[in-house]
Amino acid sequence: MAGEFDAWVGRVDEAEDAVSLRQARRMAVTLDEPAPMVEGGPLPPLWHWIGWAPEAPMAGLGPDGHPERGGFLPPVPLERRMWAGGRVTFHLPLRIGATLHRRSEILKVAEKTGSTGRMVFVTVRHETRMGNALAVTEEQDIVYVAMPDRFTPPPPVPAPEAPVWEDAVPMDTVRLFRFSALTFNGHRIHYDLDYASRVEKYPALVVHGPMQAMLLLAAARRHRGGAMPADYRYRGVRPLFHTDGLRLMGQPEVGGRQAICTATRGGLVCMQADIGWQGE
Repeated sequence: MAGEFDAWVGRVDEAEDAVSLRQARRMAVTLDEPAPMVEGGPLPPLWHWIGWAPEAPMAGLGPDGHPERGGFLPPVPLERRMWAGGRVTFHLPLRIGATLHRRSEILKVAEKTGSTGRMVFVTVRHETRMGNALAVTEEQDIVYVAMPDRFTPPPPVPAPEAPVWEDAVPMDTVRLFRFSALTFNGHRIHYDLDYASRVEKYPALVVHGPMQAMLLLAAARRHRGGAMPADYRYRGVRPLFHTDGLRLMGQPEVGGRQAICTATRGGLVCMQADIGWQGE
């Protein structure tokens, strides 16, 4: 299946945007991050994801709320689309209100077979510049799978038994709605319970992968006195639902890197990540 999308490999898209002070302040209250937000001040790491929101008209949306297939991304016919993970390198801090230029390129399209059947992975590389300076490079993995007949949880990964820090974050439908609105993410699994359960067979609303990644990195920075990351790698291993609760957990540093994760109230890992810190 993936071979038919070889023509999409190397496809490039470029766009400019900015994260405004208003957007940054609204994300701060959505994530319960108390740091002051001022025009021209530092934009917290990963918050550039607020920018470059999809601008498809209503007539250009698919039944899941995403833009219809076949624009920049290949028209993979598998119905369910998920944000699988990524890798980010931070070169320079971004600024609130600054014009940002993003160059996106499709690096590869690969087909695999897993417990859920066929899967197509699309890897996209983004380069974000502020002025002439390269600020952030990242790769994001998107996976497409067929719509299941029922929800089958992946094999459980137990949460660390003795983390060096742990934070609990209340999760509910309002936080999910706010995050969807701020990122202009129309995917209905995050706010439409009837669709999420009836069509995509999830037991509850799905907590956004990007929100987990942002909350997790913010917590790690807070527990390290506001340190800045040099790079960040994250991977989703289990869906987190709004009824699960959310735990953010950090493990001891090893060789200048720290393993961190999100987990359910019941102790199952949902997102695995690790950080390399600047100056290490």
